Amino acid sequence: MRRSLAVTAVAAALLLAACGSSTNNAASSSAPAGSESASPSPTSTCSPDSLETVTPGTLTVATGEPAFEPWVVGDKPESGEGFEAAVAYAVAEQLGYTKDQVTWIRTTFDSAIAPGPKDFDFNIQQYSITPDREKVVDFSSGYYSLTQAVVTYKGSPIDGATSVADLKDAKLGAAVGTTSLDAIESQIAPNQQAQVFNDNAAAVTALKNKQIDGLVVDLPTAFYLAAAEIENGTIVGQLPDSADDKEQLGLLLAKDSPITDCVSQAVDALAADGTLAGLEDKWLAQAGAPVLKP
Repeated sequence: MRRSLAVTAVAAALLLAACGSSTNNAASSSAPAGSESASPSPTSTCSPDSLETVTPGTLTVATGEPAFEPWVVGDKPESGEGFEAAVAYAVAEQLGYTKDQVTWIRTTFDSAIAPGPKDFDFNIQQYSITPDREKVVDFSSGYYSLTQAVVTYKGSPIDGATSVADLKDAKLGAAVGTTSLDAIESQIAPNQQAQVFNDNAAAVTALKNKQIDGLVVDLPTAFYLAAAEIENGTIVGQLPDSADDKEQLGLLLAKDSPITDCVSQAVDALAADGTLAGLEDKWLAQAGAPVLKP
């Protein structure tokens, strides 16, 4: 009786396999016994064996050249040191890639955002997700919500401030039409009217000439200005969260990339389990951009 049942089961399995498509067979190869009629799980289609990457079995990740701290430490993304380098490896691990299966290349910011095929699987260099950009490239789910930050120079009247209240008497500036200017008016509400500039370059010049005490910009810009544009530049701190619809940074992929959904699933999982928050605290908040007290 047992032998008869076993032969029948094997015959049924072979019949099902013959009727299924090659795609379904590949997708369900890791499904548990008895689940032939179930839909393929996300993990079975989002693995190195099934992802259609630029180089099979390898995840090719791009970033800028140079890549600045604290996003990438020492311009060496392969070390995994720095917020975005660490995020890239966390996404890779979530997809099932080992560190040895990750390859880094460099691109300019503008060339990566341009329409056309890509020689990377995803690019990570502080790309804001915008409707205009989504017309020509794909984005993953957001891995970081942009915050506004206050930049100054060492020894300024607001150097060492730890709270929003400490900025009430400051002379602050921002570029016209930006969320940074909105943040000054709505979150800080200083006693002096904010100075408005045509662009960040003009605002930086005013800060260098000590015409203003501090400049409000998004955090990625703040890190760059403090490190490369302003002599003895320093970040006073990040403004506290104030909106649910904040601008997001996403991993950039080619338009209609076959791996966009899988990459987004990986980012969502890292957000859900607290990995992204932990990396943000380690590499951004502790890298000289503390959150100011309300």
